[in-house]
Amino acid sequence: MFEFQQYLGFLAFLTILTIGFWLMIFLITAIIPYWVIGGTRELLKERKAKKEAEQSA
Repeated sequence: MFEFQQYLGFLAFLTILTIGFWLMIFLITAIIPYWVIGGTRELLKERKAKKEAEQSA
């Protein structure tokens, strides 16, 4: 009556949806904060170096 092939598209859709969901969770919780903190740290380091260069000159 029913064959497995008729569910393959639906299973592929669910798999892709699930992978996308977990990828977004990973990006939001790990990659983006790492990127923001690293950028902020570099900005502060540059400001500190510029301030020290102005004081020593």
